[in-house]
Amino acid sequence: MTACLPRSRVWSALVPVLLVLLASCSRSPTPEELAARVPGVTDDQVLVGSSLPLTGHASYLGRQTLFGALSYINAVNDAGGVAGRRVKVLALDDGYDPPRCVANTQRLIVDDRVFCLFSYVGTPTTAKIVPLLEEARVPLVGSFTGADVLRTPFRRVIVNIRPSYYQETAAAVDHMVGDLGLDRVAVFYQYDAYGFDGLRGTEMALKSHGLAPVARGSYIRGTMEVEEGLSRILEADPKAIVMIGTSGPCAKAIRFARERGYKGLFYAVSFVGADEMARILGPDDDTPLLMSQVVPPPGLPETGGLLSGVVEYARLLGRYYPDERPNLVGLEGFINARVLVEGLRRAGRDLTRERFLDAIESIQDFSVGIASPVSFSRDRHQGLERVYFTRLERGVFKLVTDWASVRAGLDAAVGEGK
Repeated sequence: MTACLPRSRVWSALVPVLLVLLASCSRSPTPEELAARVPGVTDDQVLVGSSLPLTGHASYLGRQTLFGALSYINAVNDAGGVAGRRVKVLALDDGYDPPRCVANTQRLIVDDRVFCLFSYVGTPTTAKIVPLLEEARVPLVGSFTGADVLRTPFRRVIVNIRPSYYQETAAAVDHMVGDLGLDRVAVFYQYDAYGFDGLRGTEMALKSHGLAPVARGSYIRGTMEVEEGLSRILEADPKAIVMIGTSGPCAKAIRFARERGYKGLFYAVSFVGADEMARILGPDDDTPLLMSQVVPPPGLPETGGLLSGVVEYARLLGRYYPDERPNLVGLEGFINARVLVEGLRRAGRDLTRERFLDAIESIQDFSVGIASPVSFSRDRHQGLERVYFTRLERGVFKLVTDWASVRAGLDAAVGEGK
């Protein structure tokens, strides 16, 4: 037979429990309690994850992006971190392979429980993880890609910092047509999401001038088989060739075209990698080659001595990675890290993903030391807008400040080829 407790004794036992529950509901959680239920956040650490090519043909881009980002993050950690927490970056190698990137991202979100994702590299890889970001509501900050799929439609969890490929190619076509008088433009592109994005941007830019590509040629990602695509382009006698690819295949395409007598202009988007392209072509190459950039070139008198962000990047890279030289890719990773840390700083000690995104959206005219301030809003998650142009001169890419001199040099090169 079950004994029944008197009602008064039941209430006396329940009252302390109810008081505790009411007290816990009436106060805000402590930072420690909050951290315990936010992925990647502990009392003394914020864990962010990255998937990028650390091996393979695009490894230069991945490694330099990571070195640049970690140069700033290491300095922040050495100074005490952000709101009492150190920032730890868990970087996984995807070899610029989309399936590996997806697998890495699943691991980072599910197994490693990172707070956010950071500084991914590449369009074909990053484009594949968009559904994962939306499903898990995990922020992605600062990808090394200008892909439109990361910008349209607007997704709150994706925070872009660099300008888009559409902006790069539009600015390039405006200069080629307006300043250089070139109306026969061909497109050489990597046959994947990245190449298609650059091709589409170039087509739209040419259409705004009443033009269309005179030829299109492609190569398969991960290969160096550029001959068929370039041969198709050269048959059309273009005056300029837009290149949407990586440094190795694009450098081989330049040599292939030059060996066949092509004296026209080459133009490449920033993802190609200026410093690696210059290294492959060598110091004596005189190819008329322009590249758009989304950050100013470090190490040049016209930028490096005047811009505090460029100087700081070079100084911290030298401290933490003394064997590396300042470069455009690393500077972009450095700026990505500055935005990440600023978002964490504004979000404060009570860190959640929503608070972090609110903090990012509060950033207006934030100086990262490159003369172009970073700004976001609730309906726009692209921090920078400016596109720079560089020209290859004796193995070094130099900032273009005078388009008349570019045209004169191109005219001279074409004249020598007649």
